[in-house]
Amino acid sequence: MSLLNQALRAALLARQSLLAELHAQGTDCYRLFHGSQEGAGGLTIDRYGPQLLVQSFHQSLDRESLLDLHGTIEQTLGLELLLVYNDRSQGNSRVDRRDTVYTPSDAALADLVGHEWGLNYRVRGRHAGQDPLLFLDLRNARGWVKQHSAGKRVLNLFAYTCGVGLSAAAGGAREVCNLDFAEGNLAVGRENGALNPQLAPMEFIQSDYFPAIRQFAGLPIAQRRGHKLPAYPRLEQREFDLVLLDPPAWAKSAFGTVDLLRDYQSLLKPALLSTAEDGVLICCNNLAKVSMDDWREQVLRCAEKSGRPVREWQELKPAGDFPSQDGQPPLKSLILHL
Repeated sequence: MSLLNQALRAALLARQSLLAELHAQGTDCYRLFHGSQEGAGGLTIDRYGPQLLVQSFHQSLDRESLLDLHGTIEQTLGLELLLVYNDRSQGNSRVDRRDTVYTPSDAALADLVGHEWGLNYRVRGRHAGQDPLLFLDLRNARGWVKQHSAGKRVLNLFAYTCGVGLSAAAGGAREVCNLDFAEGNLAVGRENGALNPQLAPMEFIQSDYFPAIRQFAGLPIAQRRGHKLPAYPRLEQREFDLVLLDPPAWAKSAFGTVDLLRDYQSLLKPALLSTAEDGVLICCNNLAKVSMDDWREQVLRCAEKSGRPVREWQELKPAGDFPSQDGQPPLKSLILHL
């Protein structure tokens, strides 16, 4: 047995009770192997419903090792899974679509459905983007939103495929607004809504973050001297009872720069001002190099300076399928009660 297969078997054994718990709550989307913490840096293995998604970020897997891993997982879980292997060891972590190691079947690449917290989600092993359509490490945050959104006005910022919005709708939210710059992301969000027809309809706004959130917060939209701003949707000032802020690590547009390392405050302040009195803001930071203690201090200080001091806060860590040897997982989430 290879060292890689031994590491996988150890990871599967460590997850036995967690997987039983997830299955009982209606979840079949989870991480089976978190290589950076479990013995194979740059390798991740995720289940998305009927699909097994293997991704390598540092070096390619050989076909024999890939099929060995697939067989071990099927045997352990007692079910057949459609295999997709995305080699992302080339530049910029882009998927190598030549499939020189393994060619997935048409069935594996078809539109599939996975489940989390009893909800249906669109699953595609390959699509126009690079990342899976559901980020699994945010599962606990989506579960928290589902439990605490009854009767609330919910704003899902950097919504991606709108999993948080879907969770809020399932929790009985009065309003759900999903905001994202990419229409392709929101299109998948609409698919997710259609896959759960029992839920109330959600709102989808395609916009750059900065003009949208500043309008919600009642703040002016800054224009750089000598530069004309592109067109953007005109929105009314609004406040929300529950806001989730989960930005990418870095992005730049004509309206501003998203930089989680150097300037989280420019993202956080208008989100704070869009959160109602006695509301809740959940903020996230996915940079591994940022410590929770330093970032939490920065967040609390920004809230105080913005006139929205935090009455109570709690840390929300990813579930056990994302182990962290030092207790400092890359994804950090804070629930702020304002």
